[in-house]
Amino acid sequence: MKNISKTFVISFLGMALFANLSFAKVSKVDSNFDGKMDQWHHSNEEGKLYKIEYDSDFDGTIDQVEHFKGEKKMSKAEFDSNKDGKMDQVQHYSQNGKIERVEKDSKFNGYFDLKEHFNEAGKIKRVEIDQDGNGLIDVLQYFDDKQKLIRIDYDSDQNGKIDRWDYFQNEKLEKVGFDTNSDSKPDQWQYFSGNKILRRVENDSNHDGKIDQWDYFDSSGKLKKKEVDRNFDGKPDMVQDH
Repeated sequence: MKNISKTFVISFLGMALFANLSFAKVSKVDSNFDGKMDQWHHSNEEGKLYKIEYDSDFDGTIDQVEHFKGEKKMSKAEFDSNKDGKMDQVQHYSQNGKIERVEKDSKFNGYFDLKEHFNEAGKIKRVEIDQDGNGLIDVLQYFDDKQKLIRIDYDSDQNGKIDRWDYFQNEKLEKVGFDTNSDSKPDQWQYFSGNKILRRVENDSNHDGKIDQWDYFDSSGKLKKKEVDRNFDGKPDMVQDH
């Protein structure tokens, strides 16, 4: 009797599984009436749509997939932008259907190396880039509410720490900060005017958070004056004209 009971249970579970699967379905659509299916609508056992696959260019290969949650709310969309059979862009959406993040394989090598983050108005606010594919962000770009670039952070030695900060005013380079001793704090500042013309360099030579050396440049980029605070009291006590 025990063996019969086990067989009955296994058979019952198998039938239940088959019954559930039988409710799941795929609806095929020929959207351009060329006699070939180019859309596949996937519904679960409850009859709710959870995925749509598209052959958007009608070449017989799926190049777009939309994922849904709840009542036809899109949660994610995947794209094969270069039509090589591999998805290279993924768009993520919030509960209210607004785009939150886009991930891209910008080099089409199978690795997603770029992420774009959006605010609630659907405007891009930050871009993260992994240039060398080591899993660490090397470049971060920040934008204001008008989509203008305001700052770029760099991890120039790919050690997972930001060591350069570029600031922009009206999308023109205004100043650049450098971390020269790997403490994640800027200790050198370069100031620019016009078309990236270097006008001044400030240095914190003893890394105490205070500037103690100022280099001034003329419009041609030549050093014209140097000021040094030798006793670190915040005031220059030596001036050299060039």
